Amino acid sequence: MIPILFEIGPFRVGSFGLMMVIAFLICVYFIQREFKKSGFQPEWAVNIVFVGALCGIVGARLYFILEYFSEFLRDPLSMLLSGSGLTWYGGFIAGFIGIVWMIYRLPAPTVKMADIIAPIVLLGYGIGRIGCLLAGDGDYGFATNVPWAMSFPNGLVPTEVAVHPTPIYDTLMSFTAFLILWNLRKKITIPGFMVSGLFFCYGIIRFISEFFRTTPKVLFGWMSMAQIISVLSIVFAILCAIYYNKKASQEKVVTVT
Repeated sequence: MIPILFEIGPFRVGSFGLMMVIAFLICVYFIQREFKKSGFQPEWAVNIVFVGALCGIVGARLYFILEYFSEFLRDPLSMLLSGSGLTWYGGFIAGFIGIVWMIYRLPAPTVKMADIIAPIVLLGYGIGRIGCLLAGDGDYGFATNVPWAMSFPNGLVPTEVAVHPTPIYDTLMSFTAFLILWNLRKKITIPGFMVSGLFFCYGIIRFISEFFRTTPKVLFGWMSMAQIISVLSIVFAILCAIYYNKKASQEKVVTVT
């Protein structure tokens, strides 16, 4: 893979960083377009996406440090400055908190804003995973001889062995989930359902992806910590959907009476 695209003196442009910028611009474009259609200020999108991305990067690094805390204590500076070592569940949780925080700081925050953003998060996640693939940052899977197996001899975390290219799996599943939610966004009008869909889809994506990774198994001999969090994400999504559906039904009754 190509972790560094080009260098100009001390200035380096990495493939992961480039894909993050592309993800940022595409997400801003879609959110601005949808905000405008819904009567919200389009310029809000830039700050929401920026804070969400920043919190996501910080959260991803913190989660990684917590996972490998003993190694962090041995060499903290190296782990903090490494080009690899971003755990996506930490990024997802922190990024979501950052987005919600920004929404609630707006003049008229609504759940509808979060519903607009929710499917687009999956699109941005899928694009970001392309950056992981190009950088070869070590989140690939175990060795395999499937026809599409890849090696990453020049990656940030190199391997000469052919392995499962799990970032590709994540990207394909994320794009599929995005398209499903995107097509449902106008058919399902219950506030909060798109947010529920985001947590449900992300939980499914990561649960499946973990079967091809080398992450430690901590439960039942086959479940990783990410899969445990995935199950919690799916349960949370279902509970949210039930809550929002019940709330919408109650509001409908009040309106009718």
